[in-house]
Amino acid sequence: MAEQDPDDEWLTIGQLSQRTGITERNLRAYQARGLLPPPLVRARTGYYGPEHRARLELVKDLQAEGVKLDTIKRLFATTGGSTEQVLTFIRSLRALFGEQERTIVSAAELAERFSSDDPALLKKAERTGLLRRISDDQYEEVLPQLTSAGASLVDLGIPLDKSLDAAAKLRQHADGIAKVFVQLFLDEVWKPFDASGRPDEGWPALHETVKDLSTISNDALLAVVAHAVRERLDVTFGRDLARTVRTAKDANTGRP
Repeated sequence: MAEQDPDDEWLTIGQLSQRTGITERNLRAYQARGLLPPPLVRARTGYYGPEHRARLELVKDLQAEGVKLDTIKRLFATTGGSTEQVLTFIRSLRALFGEQERTIVSAAELAERFSSDDPALLKKAERTGLLRRISDDQYEEVLPQLTSAGASLVDLGIPLDKSLDAAAKLRQHADGIAKVFVQLFLDEVWKPFDASGRPDEGWPALHETVKDLSTISNDALLAVVAHAVRERLDVTFGRDLARTVRTAKDANTGRP
């Protein structure tokens, strides 16, 4: 960082905390973890300039996109702190695989939708990751579409407890599927791009690859699930049908 005399653009750690809304404790922690460069020291006082503030804004933006601090540190280490392209890329990824818009619902609304006001079931929905408790009477729907699917199962006469079990299993299987596609992308696309030094001219092609991956992964998942359900139905109902035929045959022959 360039040596500059403190002026109006250079702030003490207390002033930096006020300007950015980040506590002094966290600022020191960021510096200790290598997320924030050392201050310019004059007369035993550390001063933080525009580059420090820009770095902090970048950290906040990356955190807002769900990137953990350890990952941010690694990004800074490999890019020298120039992660704007990475931030843009992360945002485009999240736009493609967009998170469902979360909604706030009351406990009474949930009780009406699920035909149950059992607190134990609400706790189970929290553990499953469908709901996040905000207050005694309010919850955030983390996965509104999956919550709606659970309510639809209840409407079909399937107990809520069983519906929540199914939701938990779906999330587990979905995580495994996501790992397959993400690892494929990392190994075959991202790592070679990273090894090449992440050239500026390569980013557009990377974005296009991610768009294609989004379409391919969705199509592949639908095809695999549909095929698996058909096979499972054939096996299950085929077995039951064979058992029914054997039972009828035994009844006709008088065999026990």
